[in-house]
Amino acid sequence: MSSEFGNDFITVTDEDGIEYELEHLDTLIHNGETYMAFATSETADSDEVEVILFHVVEEDGEELFESIDDDELIEEIYGMFMERIDNPEEFQEDNG
Repeated sequence: MSSEFGNDFITVTDEDGIEYELEHLDTLIHNGETYMAFATSETADSDEVEVILFHVVEEDGEELFESIDDDELIEEIYGMFMERIDNPEEFQEDNG
């Protein structure tokens, strides 16, 4: 995903065939594993935006998103993403 022109959007389909548009917020690597944070789009019946975390795995050269089943890991990863969002100047990547 390129962030050259702002945040990226993806569409995911759940096991019931319902499609959701998600906005990519951030990607981080923790203990050698890649995680991505996405925000749901607002719906007509709700002003709430939900943050969804995925574990990224590569299979046959393709990135796949897996749900995270470990509650402690979810809390840890969520905390790391929130720290990055709250203090972006501490986590700026050197693009030069």
